[in-house]
Amino acid sequence: MTPNLTEATVKAAIAAIDSETSTTVEKIEMLIEMAMDLQKKPREVEQLRSAVELYLHAIELCGEERLVLRARAFVGLATALRSIPDEGDDLLVEAKRLYEAALPILREHTSPEEIAEAEMNLGLVLQSLVPFGKARMADSIQAYQRALRVFTGAAFPQEYAILQNNLAIAYLSMPVSTGGSDLRQAMAVQTFEQALQWVTLTDYPVEYAMLQNNLGNALQYMPSAHTVENNYRAIAAYDEALKVRTARDMPLEYANTLANKANALSNLPDDAAHPEQGNTQNLYQAIALYREAESIFLEHGQIEQVQTVIRAIEELEAELEGLGETQ
Repeated sequence: MTPNLTEATVKAAIAAIDSETSTTVEKIEMLIEMAMDLQKKPREVEQLRSAVELYLHAIELCGEERLVLRARAFVGLATALRSIPDEGDDLLVEAKRLYEAALPILREHTSPEEIAEAEMNLGLVLQSLVPFGKARMADSIQAYQRALRVFTGAAFPQEYAILQNNLAIAYLSMPVSTGGSDLRQAMAVQTFEQALQWVTLTDYPVEYAMLQNNLGNALQYMPSAHTVENNYRAIAAYDEALKVRTARDMPLEYANTLANKANALSNLPDDAAHPEQGNTQNLYQAIALYREAESIFLEHGQIEQVQTVIRAIEELEAELEGLGETQ
């Protein structure tokens, strides 16, 4: 089954499966497999909606007696719903309900890896629901930590990297009242660095670049008496990310990392040994990086990012003007 199913093709596929002489269990498994194929790398939202339809039919066939298959269909459906763009929280709330309904069954009947994957996805949904007031960040962190008991760096470096990345972002998103800002930032930096002990540029380049980019962000915004040192560390992390995030292969990720690097660079002196000499050259370099990022964002229709970068450029140009410099 190809991942280009239209609504009519999905209905035809369901009808074909229903008409086969296969057992009900085999039909359910075929429906779940087709839905999973659609979810792997969806090119449009309709593919996710088609996956939802396949999962719903599988759940209908499961009834109440085929608990494990039903739980697996619940997890697949929840993941599809979570992936559908939606400005509200309805799909996320339903995804949370499905994961929470499936997990007790998975814990009793399936492998630790299958349970951990569901926990990881539940953590993502909970994290996404926090801004709507429908979940607590602490619950999201607990779900990630349960998944990390299985997805260790040694055994599952790819999953470990994603979990540690999500966990670090969750730390950064926690209300300041639950712990000082310094502590949250430090925990995030430590989490990114732990993940990078297991995720190498050679073996897991995409995850490596993601972690390095986010480590750079955490470093440059970390309150510290060592701001200059942290910004140099941030730039080193961005340069590592840019070994993977190229303009050709990952243009939007490349542009994001360029903009992040520009921000760090604009806050550094031209000569670390003589900070009193200012940072005129770094400001010029930062503007050049921002302009390159702006052109990529514009080319890909990322208007919000374009506006953010333009504002940053205007601020740096005003700073140069104040120093008596002109472009």
